[in-house]
Amino acid sequence: MAKVTHCRSCGSSELVSFLSLGRMPIINNLITDLDVDEPRYPLEVAFCKRCTLVQLTEELPAEVIFNADYPYYSSYADALLEHSRRHVEKLIAERNLGPTSQVVELASNDGYLLQYFKAAGVPVLGVDPAPGPARVAQEKGIPTLVEFFNPKLANRLVAKGIQADVILANNVLAHIPDLNGFVEGIAILLKETGIATIENPYVRDLVEQRQFDTIYHEHYCYHSVTGINNLMKRHGLTLFRVEHYPIHGGSLRYHVGKNMTVEPSVHAYLEEEHRIGMDRPEYYLEFGSRAAAVREALLALLAELRAQGKRIAAYGAAAKGAIMLNYAGIGPEIIQFVADRNPHKQGKYLPGVRIPISPPERILEEQPDYLLVLIWNLKDEVMRQQAEFARRGGKFIVAIPYPEILQGESEFVSR
Repeated sequence: MAKVTHCRSCGSSELVSFLSLGRMPIINNLITDLDVDEPRYPLEVAFCKRCTLVQLTEELPAEVIFNADYPYYSSYADALLEHSRRHVEKLIAERNLGPTSQVVELASNDGYLLQYFKAAGVPVLGVDPAPGPARVAQEKGIPTLVEFFNPKLANRLVAKGIQADVILANNVLAHIPDLNGFVEGIAILLKETGIATIENPYVRDLVEQRQFDTIYHEHYCYHSVTGINNLMKRHGLTLFRVEHYPIHGGSLRYHVGKNMTVEPSVHAYLEEEHRIGMDRPEYYLEFGSRAAAVREALLALLAELRAQGKRIAAYGAAAKGAIMLNYAGIGPEIIQFVADRNPHKQGKYLPGVRIPISPPERILEEQPDYLLVLIWNLKDEVMRQQAEFARRGGKFIVAIPYPEILQGESEFVSR
């Protein structure tokens, strides 16, 4: 693991640390053998005073994280599929895309988004370094390169006559240690008249909604409009539009191109970020105590329920869930199992805390009293899927932005 002493974006050494979550395992490396020890690595976050990028202060090699066993498959999230379908329809209409166009998605995963372009007759190419999801995409008929995206690959594609009318990079820029190389590659691959849309969780939502569980080694950076604007300018690209969406707890979609006219949305976000202090370290310094408050409240709630003899399971074997449980020190003595729809995760154990992962059917088979929804960003979807669990008297718990008990869809009953 490498210590980061200079900003990944601008190279400044003026990094101000503001949050430590302790030593964490590689959070997407699910466990199959309980006798094997897991390495743990420091997880700390800092703010760059020069360009405002929020980033990890320690770096694991990407090859260690996105390995052959990487378990994230986007197609198991219905809300994400619907969000992606709408994104595709909007781009096809706005950019007049058709059979002579070229769409490239970076971090295309299992083809969850490109499938909608393909169905509309728009030529596509996916790029993703994780072999498992990429293979699923290829089986859907979506051409996918199993590689990391960088300037070398971009130049190779251009040499083959491939340039993009649209590049999509959804939920990937946070995963890139070499930000400048990645954006340089976008600038190379993009046609002069093309655009790129880049979507990531918004660091303002992360801070203000206490979403510390979205911080893990796989997410090297946490983005703001100010930081993205500085990064794009460095590579001759223009950030010309910003849109906010509720997906993943609050995300921004950045529209980028060459020689584009900057729209009012960009100016509005830049002004607002300055007004509330997001371009200064003071905005972030209390985040550690706010994360600790969530942890203590969740532990107190679960301890009270266990003292009453209540049985508790969880839903969503996602990275954010594993971070929450590891940070709080919650193991199988409190949470009986974690249910997840993804068959690639079932039969394994969450890293660090070693809680077994089971199919969702186990929820009704055992009918625990409470279900801790670890994927709080999809809580409404989970609660709809588990309506029978609720009908039988089961209740839901969410921990973000603050621990609460829910009963029925989005009905808050306790705090």
